Amino acid sequence: MHTLSSKISITLTLNAANKIKSLILPEQRQILKFRIFIIGGGCNGFQYQFKLDDTVHKHDCIIDTLGISIIVDKISIQYISGSCIDYIDNLNESKFKVNNPQAKITCNCGSSFDI
Repeated sequence: MHTLSSKISITLTLNAANKIKSLILPEQRQILKFRIFIIGGGCNGFQYQFKLDDTVHKHDCIIDTLGISIIVDKISIQYISGSCIDYIDNLNESKFKVNNPQAKITCNCGSSFDI
């Protein structure tokens, strides 16, 4: 597990933190963490993926913010460092949305990007 330098960061909005907390039972909060990672594909090259995870791998980075532990693998961190994760919940959509300052191109749905 890596300690992060001040140049590497991912933040959550209060909406995102509250949604993640609502997905994890209180007795699971010490075990389950919120993992964000990227995979190839989508309209523009990379897609964001999210899951609740109880496994931290040797080269994972952990970021603690607003009572949530975020896990990011060492490959994904270089593409999403500096991002802010929000949770959108309205009549049209309910989803996590990544505001990534590194993304040069994003698709209209907001789930894929390119650097």
